[in-house]
Amino acid sequence: MRVSMLTDLILLLPLAFTAGLIDAAVGGGGLVMIPGLFAVLPREIPAALFGSNKLSSMMGTASAAVRYARRVKLPWNVLLPMAAAAFVGSYLGARSLHLLPLEWVRPLVIGLLAIMLAYTWLKPSFGHEDAERALTRRDLYIGLLIGLVIGFYDGFFGPGTGSFLIFLFVRLFHFDFLRASASAKVVNLATNLAALAFFIPAKMLIWGYAIPMGMANIAGAQVGSKMALKGGNVWVRRLFLILSVTLISKLVWDTFRH
Repeated sequence: MRVSMLTDLILLLPLAFTAGLIDAAVGGGGLVMIPGLFAVLPREIPAALFGSNKLSSMMGTASAAVRYARRVKLPWNVLLPMAAAAFVGSYLGARSLHLLPLEWVRPLVIGLLAIMLAYTWLKPSFGHEDAERALTRRDLYIGLLIGLVIGFYDGFFGPGTGSFLIFLFVRLFHFDFLRASASAKVVNLATNLAALAFFIPAKMLIWGYAIPMGMANIAGAQVGSKMALKGGNVWVRRLFLILSVTLISKLVWDTFRH
C-alpha cells in the first residue's frame, strides 16, 4: 500500500465509522462521508468517490439490517417486494440524472423535509408506540409505490432518503421509530445495490479505499444499531429530528451557495 493511500485511509476510516454509526440509527451517513471524501481525495473524479461511498455504505447497511432483523420484528411480506421496487426505482433514477437539473429538485426536497420535521416536532406521540397491526394487501401496494418513488429519488438525488423512509413507515404503517428505522435499512440496502449495479460495471469506484471504508462502516453500523436498540424510540426520534434539521440546513446552504 502506498504511503499516500495509508495517510488517506487514516483520515477516511474514522469518517466511515461515524457515517456507519449515524446511518444505522437514522440514516444520513452521507452527510459525513461525502464531504470527507471530496476533502481527502480532491484529485479523484466525483463519480468514483460516490461509487466508493455507495459500496462502503452498502456494507454497513447490510450489517445493521442483519442486527435489526435478529431483534426487531420486521414485516418481510411487505419489505421484500418494497425493496425490489426500490432497487428498480433507484436504477432508473441513476439512469435519469441527465433529464432534470438537480437545482430544480433541491427546493422541493427542502420543502418536504421541513413539513416532515414540523409534523414530527409538533406531535410528540408520533412514532412513540407501534400499532403492531397486520399489514394488508393495500399496505403491500402502498409499499411498492413508496419503494419505487423513494428508490428513484435515491438514485437520482439521494439526500434524506433514510429520513423519508422512516417518516413514511411511521405515518402510513404506524410503526414506532425503532421498527421504522430497522425497516428502512432493508429498503436502503436495495437502493445501494442498485447504485452499485451502475457504478461497478462503469468502474466508478476505488476498491483500495472502498473496502477498508466498508469495514469501518460495518464497525460503526454495529455500534449505531446497538445504541438504537438500547436507546429505543425516544433516542431514535431525537436523532431523527437532529438529522432532519442538519439535512435542511445543508440543502439550504447548497442552494444559496450555487
